[in-house]
Amino acid sequence: MGNTFLKTMLLTLALWGVTMVCSAEISALKPRLVVCTDIAPADVEPDDMESMVHLMVYADMFEIEAIITSVGWNCDPFPKDWSQYLFRVIGAYAKDVPNLMKRSGQKKFLSIKKENTSQKIGYWPSAEYINSRAVMGSTSGGIRSIGEHNDSPGSDLLIRLADEDDPRPIYVAAWGGANTLAQAIWRVKQTRTLEELKRFVRKFRLYTITDQDMDYAHRMDRARSSHMWLRREFKDDLQFIWDEGTWQEQCELGKRHWTKHQQYIQGKGALGKEYPNYKWGVEGDTPSFLYVLPNGLNDPEDPSQAGWAGYHERGLCPDSLTTAWTSWQEPTRSISVGYKQHFYSDELNDFIARMQWADEGKGNHNPIVVVNAHKGPSPLVFHAKAGETIRLDASYSKDPDDNTIHFLWWQQPEIGKTKLTIDDAERSIINVRIPVDAAGQTLHLVCEVSDDGANHLKSYQRIIVHTIKEVRR
Repeated sequence: MGNTFLKTMLLTLALWGVTMVCSAEISALKPRLVVCTDIAPADVEPDDMESMVHLMVYADMFEIEAIITSVGWNCDPFPKDWSQYLFRVIGAYAKDVPNLMKRSGQKKFLSIKKENTSQKIGYWPSAEYINSRAVMGSTSGGIRSIGEHNDSPGSDLLIRLADEDDPRPIYVAAWGGANTLAQAIWRVKQTRTLEELKRFVRKFRLYTITDQDMDYAHRMDRARSSHMWLRREFKDDLQFIWDEGTWQEQCELGKRHWTKHQQYIQGKGALGKEYPNYKWGVEGDTPSFLYVLPNGLNDPEDPSQAGWAGYHERGLCPDSLTTAWTSWQEPTRSISVGYKQHFYSDELNDFIARMQWADEGKGNHNPIVVVNAHKGPSPLVFHAKAGETIRLDASYSKDPDDNTIHFLWWQQPEIGKTKLTIDDAERSIINVRIPVDAAGQTLHLVCEVSDDGANHLKSYQRIIVHTIKEVRR
């Protein structure tokens, strides 16, 4: 009887452990995402439609707080009837989401009331929810538009989102101009104290694809843009990424791999039928949400961490007056483009796999990375003494489809001054010696896990090592 009791207890503890692991895998909340899009007819500018389709097959990874149709390079003022192209994509999502839900085993939607609170990674929202978050923003661009007559459903929604009792930051992806966010900040400035205004602005993180808060003909006249006002007035409060380089490379790589888009994306499911041919470049706006994607590769709170949206450093902007996180000057531009080229096949294969789910309701899953018992999108952070050897163990990583998995460990050299030697970088367990001269530095490593299933999907885990000086007695 004692042995039976012991076995029962051990089984109970084991099952409890499995339950805890499963709970940990699904408990992370999605990042809050707002998109400002100048979506247009395919004969005018098709890349927003392409990026919108791409975003929809990742709706389980983002809490889509708002999709705001607004002004951009090719539409100042924004024609209100162009919003129909956004709703066409959302309508296609409504048709494909039953198949997409099979990817995570989701059987039903939460009530719209619960969808409006918070969503966990892996949850596919209803089309009803996404439709309710699609609103009109600023129809005119530039700093000249900011003021009493520029409020919109989009700027009102941004104010409500920031005022919610939610500690998560709000990431704004500006596929066109960010005039709607600037208007929301201007409105709050008129009605609240300086400290309240700062608190409001600090809720947002802004990633702009170039500067499109003006008509294309005046794009080099930076003073026309409300973006300059945001960078100047709130330089210490607003994390501002001005992407110049990564988005162009996204366009060029898409053109280079266009036959894959035609074969594996266009026509796949209802969403694939809404994916248009390119005109200038392919999906130039996509880096803005890939930057926030919780795939374990980078933490969007730190733009210096390289990922699917490239790499950025804080410095002088192309206007020669303001500062932000940018990638426009060398050598940063080449570094960012290099990362984009390195990760593009991972990104495209991942997109293709999700389009297969949308079309067929079946397909490959990404591997699950576990490093030193840590799993999930957040980085693994620990301290190590200079001169010691650390052990990194990813042997408990697994593949949901029982595919064979492969490992690759590498260091991001732009963070920290010391280069680490990684022996046996393709093994599941590695030992890394921290050099004595690395004391006081922060070093970043990445564990990259790929499977040998369809499209060879990848997942990542970033490891951040804070080094301290060894104390000798």
